[in-house]
Amino acid sequence: MASEEELFASVDALLEEEPHLPPPAERARLREAAGITQARLATALKTTTQSVKNWENGRSEPKSPRLDAYQRLLKGWAAKYPVHKTPAVTPASAPPPRSEPVVETFTGQAASRAPTVEADAPVKAPDATAMPERPAARPVTSRLSAAKKAAQPAADPRFPHGPLAVLDGDGSAYGADGIVLDCPATSVVELVEWTLRESGLGAAKLNRYGKDSDPLIVLTAAAAVKLGLPERLEGHEQRRSLRLPADHPVVKQVAKAKWQLTQRGFGPWARIYRTAQGRERQCVQLAILSWDALDERSWPGVAEMEAADIARVLGVYATRVITPRGSTAVSGLELMTALRPPTKAVQDPATGNWISGHNAGSLGTEPIDPAPPEATPEHPVVVNSGWSGGFLDEEAYQWVRDVSLLTDEECTLPYAVGLDLNTAFLAAAARLVVGLSAPDHFHSPTFNPKIPGSWLVDLSHIELDPRLPSPFTPSGQRPEGPAWYQTHTLAYAQELGYDVQPIEAYLRRETGAYLDPWHDRLKTAYVDTLADLGVTKDLTDAEFLAAMEHHKDADPAMAAVLSAIKATVKGGVGKLRERPQGRHYKQGERWPALQRPTWRPDIRAAVISKARVNMHRKLRNMASMTGLYPLAVLSDCVVYPSPGESPLDFLPYAASGKPQPGAFRLGPTPGLAKLEGVQTMLWAVDLMEQGHNPARHIKGGDAVLDEGE
Repeated sequence: MASEEELFASVDALLEEEPHLPPPAERARLREAAGITQARLATALKTTTQSVKNWENGRSEPKSPRLDAYQRLLKGWAAKYPVHKTPAVTPASAPPPRSEPVVETFTGQAASRAPTVEADAPVKAPDATAMPERPAARPVTSRLSAAKKAAQPAADPRFPHGPLAVLDGDGSAYGADGIVLDCPATSVVELVEWTLRESGLGAAKLNRYGKDSDPLIVLTAAAAVKLGLPERLEGHEQRRSLRLPADHPVVKQVAKAKWQLTQRGFGPWARIYRTAQGRERQCVQLAILSWDALDERSWPGVAEMEAADIARVLGVYATRVITPRGSTAVSGLELMTALRPPTKAVQDPATGNWISGHNAGSLGTEPIDPAPPEATPEHPVVVNSGWSGGFLDEEAYQWVRDVSLLTDEECTLPYAVGLDLNTAFLAAAARLVVGLSAPDHFHSPTFNPKIPGSWLVDLSHIELDPRLPSPFTPSGQRPEGPAWYQTHTLAYAQELGYDVQPIEAYLRRETGAYLDPWHDRLKTAYVDTLADLGVTKDLTDAEFLAAMEHHKDADPAMAAVLSAIKATVKGGVGKLRERPQGRHYKQGERWPALQRPTWRPDIRAAVISKARVNMHRKLRNMASMTGLYPLAVLSDCVVYPSPGESPLDFLPYAASGKPQPGAFRLGPTPGLAKLEGVQTMLWAVDLMEQGHNPARHIKGGDAVLDEGE
């Protein structure tokens, strides 16, 4: 049964939803039926005639409080002037109200191009079966699956062609939902202007107080060269740091046309913009494939796909997560802000005017310096204060059991089986209360597990079973004296029955579950994408293991989306404590990441602390239920000795056949486990004796440590 808190949260979510307006064509019909001109309506709503035109052709939407007044007016008109049932005219069948680019559709088997039309003539997407066959020199590959159909963006009259397009060398821009647009641009400036004026690309905001996602154009190598860009970026810096020089012809063209680049310059992910006119943003995101915009580790195989398939992969990701604005780490951080915008419109009680105000539950617009123990050694608050009191060490596990603690019975078991927790950091973010305000310093405070912060406590007296890692340190070793801990770590010490007496603390008075909407959106994206790959919640444990064994082969495009979602979780958490980059950085200087309100190492520490505590709780429950102890733990991967090659051979089940709650459980949702790999017990013991961690290599190759960086 749902709790009162859950019910109130659901009701609040409904209250926060945008008022729904009728489609643009219906808005125009109602106004004309009432005999009101656009100019007169604009006067009544205290706006401009152009704004009303934009509302009625789908180019923009009104914002509160004008939105509420407009909705009330339209409802009144709709009651007076209902639509007659015959003849029926639906928005879908009506011609687009503004000039549209040439559009073509593809079916996955063959595609067809619409004939060239005059710029002023509105065009519908043609029926692919009625058009001439596409030239063989430009094949299109795509899978028409249930996954693709489910991933199509919700209809938005302002963005009829979805969030993004992939542009090839001969002017075809492949959209996320199967269309192909004709793009006549021959320069970057022309491309930007075409994207904003004609492409119909973009995505609606994820929160009523947020901003729409700017359109993304992905350039193939051929498209980049056609637009005057080099096929590759060369230099001695790290690839992600490379930029076009300021005197490059394309950079000069952009500046001459009065467009601007962000401080990141013209690199693999370039943002080109002009200052917004009123509420209308003018910004286009470019991603250049041949400049390594799509990291192979996050987007495996995507850069080598056909343009149509790249559009499909990125389109599903944009629909389920967010339109990419950079690496998956950048997108993970952007998603936090998109779901919890820092400001909203509030009414000034003195003047009655609507102004920008703080959006409760967000991190605000100004960066907040961390407490010294939460910072990194090079941070100005540490360097300038001469801080020497130690730092938080809330990191992921890297622990191997002492070989001398292995029993003969364990050593005679034939296998070592690795379990991996699905998106463990994402699971830890659920209902995680974090600090939203600046830290306050306290001496000898009473520990309160409900207050997020950093506490200096001595836990060295606590003695636990050495066959399990200590829950208090990432090394799994017993603490040696007073150290700084995040709230969740100390709350777990209390849960284990130990007294917690802080020496001092840095605590935050304003708190909230900041990451909840981030968790919910990414969890849904992860579960839905796994389901597209045949791994669903209704499978038995044996069926789940079988489905996971081959899920990546079912559809490489959707497997790449799944990889990107996982990288978004890991990278987003890591970005909360982004370290300085570049050879010229000097300790004590502020670096660019510190200017973000989302530079919050304390929130990162809270996520990792809770994830590590969750892992230890499962390890402890496994020991009490089965008598089994782990050989090693690496972040979210744990290795157990096993009598068989499957987790089913050692995980605890009730007599009914259901998994025992509290221990590791198999399944496709965040926090549940999957098989990471199987090796022989002899192999594992040999690695342990050499000082290596079997969890790093159990998959059969070198695993990447998931530290959240």
